[in-house]
Amino acid sequence: MTDNYEVNDVAPSSLKHLVGQRGVIAQVEIAIEAAFQDGRKMDHALLVGPPGLGKSAVARVIAAEMATDFQEVLGTSLQTLADVNAVLLAATQNSVLHVDECHELKKDLQTSLYLAMDQRRIILPTGNRRCPQSIPLHDFTLLLSTTDEYCLLQPLRQRMRLLLRFDFYSPDELVKVLLHRIKALGWEVYETLLPEIAKRGRGTPRLALRLLQSARRVCRAAGETTITTQHLEKACTLEGIDSLGLGAVEQKYLAILAGGPTRVNVIASILALPTRTVSEVIEPFLIRCNSGLIVKDEQGRRNLTANGREHLSSLRQHADSFK
Repeated sequence: MTDNYEVNDVAPSSLKHLVGQRGVIAQVEIAIEAAFQDGRKMDHALLVGPPGLGKSAVARVIAAEMATDFQEVLGTSLQTLADVNAVLLAATQNSVLHVDECHELKKDLQTSLYLAMDQRRIILPTGNRRCPQSIPLHDFTLLLSTTDEYCLLQPLRQRMRLLLRFDFYSPDELVKVLLHRIKALGWEVYETLLPEIAKRGRGTPRLALRLLQSARRVCRAAGETTITTQHLEKACTLEGIDSLGLGAVEQKYLAILAGGPTRVNVIASILALPTRTVSEVIEPFLIRCNSGLIVKDEQGRRNLTANGREHLSSLRQHADSFK
């Protein structure tokens, strides 16, 4: 048996190990090569895309490719100017500083950040207001990751020389991600399992890898060593995940629409969720999943598409088979 028990025990360490995101990888390759040719650090970059698409993994790979120090911090952990200054002062020459979830930074801290980048120094207040202390900063690469670029101040966005826009993965790309991770972990898996995980992975490596971990958990609980489709099916049943990767909340959403066109505030009330959560978290996948399970009419009401009605019917048939 392998000593690797978690899918995150291994991770890509070079651009060649990354799957998908061809546009992003091509931009990074050019930026790194230009930096090496000029003998300088890589340009600052803004990494944009939904959660779970590998923004943090790419940030770590950039540091590895540049053979330099890597520092990572969450935007939510930077609450004061002192927090921001401490992180900036800790960055070494030509190193990579990655601020994940940077949209969580307060506006005044975003301002301080881009001013520090411009001046390559920070200004610390002293007892004498006329003579603040100026401390130079090393020349480092700043990587900002966000799911919503427009929560960032425009001056900060404009100071990012590279815009790396991440998109959802195709099922074939998810299969490659899973296969690479399985080989690195040394797990035994029937390869017919991988397309089934990819189909439920919602175009997101993080979710696909989590399903792989769940299937392995079921496999090991049964005292077995090779992960099979049966293990995946049991894991999905335990977690309430259907054949398209929809969870219990999404399935209930579709069931609500079986009664006809419904407004989002009504759906949110039935689901006991904020309206914004329904419209920004739940609905985007339902709109793009399987060529669209729902649509919005001119009055803003939500309707099931033909695919949505078909999938809801299959869910009911599957539920009836267990009665």
